[in-house]
Amino acid sequence: MRTVSLRTTAARAPFGPVRVAERGWDRTRGLLGRARIEGGEGLLITRCSSVHTVGMRYAIDVVFLDREGRIARIVEGLRPMRMALCLGAASVLELAEGQAARLSLRPGLLLEGW
Repeated sequence: MRTVSLRTTAARAPFGPVRVAERGWDRTRGLLGRARIEGGEGLLITRCSSVHTVGMRYAIDVVFLDREGRIARIVEGLRPMRMALCLGAASVLELAEGQAARLSLRPGLLLEGW
């Protein structure tokens, strides 16, 4: 799985490391079985428009991206045993809880670097 640094069109500094899940197993597994994610760390799941937190022990922020990498929707603090989706999303960025707000992410911003 490759690792990238992302940045928004509104931010000067990139954040990361962000692992990119492009293969079947990596996309299916996601963050399951993984300890908490820290700081700017995240997981970008390609070809994905919904996620679940079944089997997870911590909440995450979920950022849905369209085909161009523009933020379509943000779900902050998605708790364990929940599901979130965004029709029309092409990828999903999973971040530590509270990280979307700390990074000033909002719908309409473009994420670059992947």
